[in-house]
Amino acid sequence: MRRYWGEIKDPVHGYINITGTEKRLIDSYPVQRLRRLRQLAGSEFVYSGANHTRFEHSLGVMHLAGKVAENQNLAVLLDEEEIQLVRMACLLHDVGHGPFSHVFEHLLVKFLNKTHEDITRWIIQESELNDIIKTVGYNPEDVAKLAVGELRKPKKAFLDQIIQSAVDIDKLDFVVRDTYHTGAEYGYVDIFRLIHMLDVLGENLAVDVGALSALESFVLARLESFRSIYFHRVGRAAQIMLATAMEAANEELGLVEFDTPQEYMQLTDYSVWTKLKECKQSREIMDNLERRKLLKCAYDRTFHVKEKMVTSIFCVDEVREQVRNKIAAEAGVAPEAIIIDVPTVPSVPYHHSDLLEPMEIPVFQKTRSGEKIPLRLSDISAVFDVLKGFINILRVYTDAQNLDKVSAASLKVIGGTPSSAKISF
Repeated sequence: MRRYWGEIKDPVHGYINITGTEKRLIDSYPVQRLRRLRQLAGSEFVYSGANHTRFEHSLGVMHLAGKVAENQNLAVLLDEEEIQLVRMACLLHDVGHGPFSHVFEHLLVKFLNKTHEDITRWIIQESELNDIIKTVGYNPEDVAKLAVGELRKPKKAFLDQIIQSAVDIDKLDFVVRDTYHTGAEYGYVDIFRLIHMLDVLGENLAVDVGALSALESFVLARLESFRSIYFHRVGRAAQIMLATAMEAANEELGLVEFDTPQEYMQLTDYSVWTKLKECKQSREIMDNLERRKLLKCAYDRTFHVKEKMVTSIFCVDEVREQVRNKIAAEAGVAPEAIIIDVPTVPSVPYHHSDLLEPMEIPVFQKTRSGEKIPLRLSDISAVFDVLKGFINILRVYTDAQNLDKVSAASLKVIGGTPSSAKISF
């Protein structure tokens, strides 16, 4: 029987029980640092309550891992040691995030060819977390691998999928937590129904078809949250400005010149914001952010296509540069005054963009004899069948003084309805 040290009150899940081992990890610097990393950097310019952090999200994911372990279908496949391993990995799954979360990944990818998952494994294995994990009898390398969904334990692929899959507990937590803190709640998602109906098919995580309505609600909520929260045009403008400021200041500040986890972990929303304000190359952008003088969306168009062609075209740097230059020439402005943005562009990476790809969530039907018959979600759900095509959003941003010119030029070059013709705040 698992013994709990105490509990933490969470606004989304209620009381979260924690073990003594988990308390030691929670009190460590790498986890406490997550209090200073906002979950949705940029969204606070749209939703005033969107100031929740990676810390509370990590606690929530650990809590949901415990709920998965209590699921009668998985409980028989896990021992107490594995349950604690999964909970620890879930607690630590975000320790590698940089300031402003996914926005900082722009620098990691461009200059170091690394992602926050790479940094997560590094921090778990090379920081004080390593000693804590060893002291409580676990292998830091196993925790590090599982934290990013790469443990690859023989005959137990579902362990990785609890943390990283189409319906993982990371997504289940943020779909309810982010809508709670923004107030942009697009339908109710019964995440505990989904957790209750999880099972293992072969060695892979799957959802019993009895939870189909909850699964459809989850997919719809992710789609609406993506459009209205994660890729909101105003929030995205703030993210682009932050990414631009960090790249402009990188040479002077050395934001990616860290050699140890301790040096990396000094980078938080607070410390980097202050540095960017003091740096000549980024000061003007930060002043504009503090006064909410954001980039303006001159053109906004959503493409719904069954082929990947449109997505692929707009993700090619050379193509976007050609379109940008053509719009700039038509508008009579400098190309540097225009930014073309799509959610899958690595220049400002956004990890929710996997939503834009067709996604087959494993589902099955259980017979009276207990046999599990695999099903294709797109065959049994009209909702999912409609949503499984590709979607991409193309936006053109510029500054306020060039808005009208760039809007008209974008309409002429790309076609469609410019966002300036719509109500905008």
